[in-house]
Amino acid sequence: MTFDLVIFDCDGVLVDSEKISCRAHADVLSRHGYPITADDVFQRFLGRSTRQANLEIEAELGRSLPDAYHGELQDELFRAFTADLEAVPHIGDALDRISAAICVASSGSQQRMRVSLGGTGLYDRFAPNIFSAAQVGNGKPAPDLFLFAAEQMKMSVERCIVVEDSVPGITGARAAGMTVLGFHGGSHCRPGHAATLSAAGAAATFADMRQLPDLIERIGDAVTAG
Repeated sequence: MTFDLVIFDCDGVLVDSEKISCRAHADVLSRHGYPITADDVFQRFLGRSTRQANLEIEAELGRSLPDAYHGELQDELFRAFTADLEAVPHIGDALDRISAAICVASSGSQQRMRVSLGGTGLYDRFAPNIFSAAQVGNGKPAPDLFLFAAEQMKMSVERCIVVEDSVPGITGARAAGMTVLGFHGGSHCRPGHAATLSAAGAAATFADMRQLPDLIERIGDAVTAG
């Protein structure tokens, strides 16, 4: 079997943004009365939508985060992205070798992806097939975003393969009935992250985007043989 659609997460898969994002979230949350470290943000919120994270934080605080928080966070992220963000190494080469349709399904907002993908030269590789958790009722780990992406791309779920770097992403893709690969080559990934992704349900894990096209083909052959 060949997969008809490859669905990419954005942060940590297409752009090496997770360390930048975790640091920005920790700094701005701490300034607004919710002391937290970048490591804690990584452990608790990696792969989840900002909306879901904010609801959890506000429940613990017993109050809403102020409007100033949201503006400051966006400004902090975009400044850091402009200064430091890079595409994941070899992603361009991998995309050149993938013959299936491609799209993005991210917990991030459309505006955030326009900045991150645009600044790394990847936006035009995917546009207009860039989908955000803001477009569905429930973000990852729910399957909604992946099902929405497949529907928009007019593909059946069993012929979709997802590339994810987080447990919520893998959980959501599996719940959608899709095959999912776990990428652990981002600068945020720690020792043991591959095993964590495998335990969550990744069909295979990899750390170098140059491996992806052959891996997609191999997994497709294995699904057919199975």
